[in-house]
Amino acid sequence: MSLPPLASGPSGPDALRPLLATVLDALAAGGAERGGPLPAGGPEAVAERVADALGDVLPDTGDPDALRTLVHLLAAGAADPADPLCAAHLHCPPLAVATAADLAASALNPSLDSWDQAPAASALEAAVARTLARTAGLADALVTTGGTEANQLALLLAREARGGGVRLVCGASAHHSLPRAAWLLGLPDPVVLPTPNGTLDPAALDEALTALPGPLLVAATAGTTDAGLIDPLPEIAGLCTAHGARLHIDAAYGGGLLFSDRHRDKLAGLEAAHTVTLDLHKLGWQPVAAGLLAVARPHELAALHQRADYLNADDDTEAGLPDLLGRSLRTTRRPDILKIAVTLKTLGRGGLGALVDQVCAHAREFAAMIREHPGFELYDRPVISTVLFRPAGADDDTVAAVRRALLHEGRAVLGRARLDGRLWLKATVLNPHTRPDDLSQLLKLAELAEGNTPG
Repeated sequence: MSLPPLASGPSGPDALRPLLATVLDALAAGGAERGGPLPAGGPEAVAERVADALGDVLPDTGDPDALRTLVHLLAAGAADPADPLCAAHLHCPPLAVATAADLAASALNPSLDSWDQAPAASALEAAVARTLARTAGLADALVTTGGTEANQLALLLAREARGGGVRLVCGASAHHSLPRAAWLLGLPDPVVLPTPNGTLDPAALDEALTALPGPLLVAATAGTTDAGLIDPLPEIAGLCTAHGARLHIDAAYGGGLLFSDRHRDKLAGLEAAHTVTLDLHKLGWQPVAAGLLAVARPHELAALHQRADYLNADDDTEAGLPDLLGRSLRTTRRPDILKIAVTLKTLGRGGLGALVDQVCAHAREFAAMIREHPGFELYDRPVISTVLFRPAGADDDTVAAVRRALLHEGRAVLGRARLDGRLWLKATVLNPHTRPDDLSQLLKLAELAEGNTPG
């Protein structure tokens, strides 16, 4: 029996070429079979198709056509974020150049837990992370798996900087990972302030900071998950300074506005934060995962320091080998920075800014269509690229049923959000190739689904 080829080494590229052709053909065939943004039939139908194609997961004898079969299966059963009618979540269609770079990272398989496993990758990560942090007005950044890990790290650094204890203060519209991180880290129950208008109210925050004993960590949001709203960051930063509270800003969604000359001012106040969450698999068009936590005070990262003789022995460090263990809570981790670096270098600030401007403009166009349509109600003008709407006069059950009907038919993928005590359909526009006709079709499909919903 011959041994299967490896992805790297002298023969790696030659081994990959025919496999890549197989993958690309299977992606095309699977997407054509799906024929829309989502497979039709709902969870049971998809699970049945998966079971039929998968068969025996671990057969006694291998199947040489498994790559084609399973990539085709995945593509046919995907929620395709590159389809303009797939607009539910902060789930972007990745750029081709970033995806190609990700292949190189997988083939070479560096692990960023010691320099001798990732010599170039470790230097690349350090340079690119610092550049992105400075773009946000901070000093350095750690690479994370996304906003959730970045928010958890922010609370951990706050706890350690304040002598082992801190209490989180955030708005009800803050990401669920923040109170979850407080629980995970053994912190006191968070103080969650009402956000009746979807954003953190400075007056309510001032009252809370005045009444609560310290130390406190305020978490503001630049791009809420439900409506894409941005908290009043300058006012919040001023209150934190006045009350001696630490400030974290979750800009996992809105951080991409930093690339845009037109929209960057919406993030005024970001530079006042102690920590900032960024996530480029949202408004950065990266394959998952591509998160970062930017920090204003790099010395605080010492809290993450660990010593493992096989990875960062004292004599190795003294001899000049970089110590990477303090750059993450993870040990083994892939070089996600490569795809980010390739994207930044290929597109530049102007190219990325143009993509940001494009999706924000598409969201405004879609909001204008809804505003002019007598059968729909618009929540508000979009701040970033999220648009909330609902059939006029419909109750919440009908709104939910419209969304599920579109999902079951595989015709469109819309999200849901609850604001002002009502349920809204959510379109998150992240595809810069979206056309006005696509937006019109999305609205038409929602209208047809509402007309076919009982009651």
